[in-house]
Amino acid sequence: MKSNYKALSELIEKVDERNADGAITELIGVSIDKCFIKSVANTNGTDLSKYKIIRKNEFAVSLMQVSRDSKIPIARLEDYDVAIMSPAYPIFRVKDTSVVLPEYLEMWFKRPEFDREAAFIAVGGVRGSMPWEEFAKMKLPVPPMDKQKNIVKAYKTITDRIALKQKINDNLEATAQAYFDNLFFSCDDTDCTLADIALVNPSRPLSKGVEARCFDMSTLPTSGCIPTGDTTKPYNGGVRFINGDTLIARITPCLENGKAAYINILNEGEVAFGSTEYIVFASKDDIPSCFYYFLIRNSKFVTFALQFMNGSSGRQRVSGEELASFPLMIPSKEKLAAFNKVGKLVLEQMKESTEEIQFLKQLQETITATLSSN
Repeated sequence: MKSNYKALSELIEKVDERNADGAITELIGVSIDKCFIKSVANTNGTDLSKYKIIRKNEFAVSLMQVSRDSKIPIARLEDYDVAIMSPAYPIFRVKDTSVVLPEYLEMWFKRPEFDREAAFIAVGGVRGSMPWEEFAKMKLPVPPMDKQKNIVKAYKTITDRIALKQKINDNLEATAQAYFDNLFFSCDDTDCTLADIALVNPSRPLSKGVEARCFDMSTLPTSGCIPTGDTTKPYNGGVRFINGDTLIARITPCLENGKAAYINILNEGEVAFGSTEYIVFASKDDIPSCFYYFLIRNSKFVTFALQFMNGSSGRQRVSGEELASFPLMIPSKEKLAAFNKVGKLVLEQMKESTEEIQFLKQLQETITATLSSN
């Protein structure tokens, strides 16, 4: 072990501040992607005084089911000055910021190697959980402060660039969506259904064993037009995609969050396929493919889709046939042509920005991967 390695117990201290007067109502949790998410739990009638308070630059971690998930949900609070969390979350902070920066520590927690080590340690725990004492024993390199600052600065520069490109994407999409909604949903009249103007889950036979790009369910973005590509592997079943397809995940959380994807990243001869949890909409009767992407993200469509959800709580599903019954007006050729000029251009620009974001994230991974050599 290198001399600059320190145990977490030397660097951090637990915090157990309770929301005694119930004054703080911003309830958050930590996702498997190591970021804070706003809780959707109904807190009406809930005693919030027992919840833990977390303040800016403090960390929250979930040490349950670590070996099962092979990942520790852990994050540093940055977007709120103060919030509350379930008492089940251990909350901690850096003891001395002149020894280690919270931002540097956060980078260490994002390393895949950190997750693998934690999962190995947690194997013997109840349901694969990790006791706080074992978590606190984990070690990391702590370079001199000037080196920490340089590493954090380089990482933050990339993070800021990613945020900028994502904001550009979000603004472009919002502008195009507003134009779409005004063109095609300015009145409530209907004379057809989506099934009349779209191919829903079109059959595209493909020989098994063909090497093809695979898209995992988790890669659908909350906004943006393309999913990130998973590893190329033999096709052994699922849904086949082509450029111009619009994908929507059939489970409730994805629909509620507007998760959809527009495929426009395949090169000549490439094939893509993914889980049957996707519903695919493809062009029919010369309707521009971008029309379907913005239709899927229209608020009226989302509201319509959610009424068909059935199944167990949190994993309810809807079928392609039910979504295809969505009522709307047959779009005129003039309106379709007008929107295609905007929608096609926006999706292409979003593609370029998303590709840059993916490259920048690879740079971030490279930086975090080299932390152990510092």
